[in-house]
Amino acid sequence: MTLGVLLVSGSAVGAIAAWDLASSVKPGVYLDHIAQDAGTTAAPAADVSAIAGGVNLLLTGSDTRSGQGGAFETSAGLEGSSGAGNNDVTMLLHIAQNHQSVSVVSFPRDLMLAVPACPQPDGGTASASSRVMLNTTLSRGGLPCVVLTIENLTGLQIPYAAQISFDGVTAMSNAVGGVTVCLATAVNDLYTNPPLHLEAGQQTLVGADALSFLRSRKGVGDGSDLGRISNQQVFMAALARKVESDGVLGNPIALFSLAKAATGNMVLSDTLTNPTTLVQIALALKDTGLANMVFLQYPTVTDPVDSGRVIAQSSAAEVLNTALVADQPVQLTGAPGRGAVLATSTPGVPVPASTATSIPSSTAPPASPAAVPSPAATNAVLPSSVTGQTAADQTCTKGN
Repeated sequence: MTLGVLLVSGSAVGAIAAWDLASSVKPGVYLDHIAQDAGTTAAPAADVSAIAGGVNLLLTGSDTRSGQGGAFETSAGLEGSSGAGNNDVTMLLHIAQNHQSVSVVSFPRDLMLAVPACPQPDGGTASASSRVMLNTTLSRGGLPCVVLTIENLTGLQIPYAAQISFDGVTAMSNAVGGVTVCLATAVNDLYTNPPLHLEAGQQTLVGADALSFLRSRKGVGDGSDLGRISNQQVFMAALARKVESDGVLGNPIALFSLAKAATGNMVLSDTLTNPTTLVQIALALKDTGLANMVFLQYPTVTDPVDSGRVIAQSSAAEVLNTALVADQPVQLTGAPGRGAVLATSTPGVPVPASTATSIPSSTAPPASPAAVPSPAATNAVLPSSVTGQTAADQTCTKGN
């Protein structure tokens, strides 16, 4: 009898959480090249399970200051970017069909690439171009244009997309209660808002400080966007560890709460406006395992036409694209990016006790050749030029 009461109570709470989430979802953006099968008008489900099959979801982070309040309300604050803004962050989440591996690919904002024709809100079309900087695609044609561009680059079909604002990042960091990251050295950046002044060691970041940490460029690595990407990977891996240790991925009610924090500050594709879809996607990660979550930077080299830009490194990009399209797990052989180091190589920075004796890093030097595990036959081994880390790797941000 007691078990029956708990089950009914849990379903009731789930229904309330789902309804509450549904009330916060805004109208979605139509990705007109995708067959719409995401049940956008379906009623919120109280009893949700992991989404069936694989997932390709594109996340863009807009740098627009419009509507962000605070220091961005003045004309000086809006000077950096307004309106649609630029997609300064472009990430692809690829969850395998069997949910046993996850790849999160970060695409540099300064990547020069071909852009297909993009539909316009007024019904027109922006012409295709052979050479455009990636971070201009959001203002060029909104979220659908960013999706079309990454599809064109990778060969994948991407049915889900979301655009997050400054406020959204702040809300998400608040919702999880902050994220503790490791700093190999102090990080100082006067160009973020608020400015960053973080000492070396373990630092818990929440709210506006978390946003500044993720946006910092001049304060981390070599001051480049590529250094910023690896800094973001340090944060994302720490976030994944926190979410797993707190049992959030196995708790639909907690996931509804996080989804509400996200959707209140995000623009979603209409394939994501069913209020349970985000939760179902998150539940697909429940049994993946931290070592099978790989954060990596799309492989690039310096643009020979403009040293301040980058282009795809064709051979490494082909290996990665082929693996993603074939739904293969990827295995890193390279080191973390320019703004990060392994915690084990940072003297004086403590590694959490739970992982201090066993860090499953694909980039850590083995004790002996016999200690190197043989990659699974289905794994795609990426060239060492591809930088990144797994969620299990304990890494630290390296200040500029």
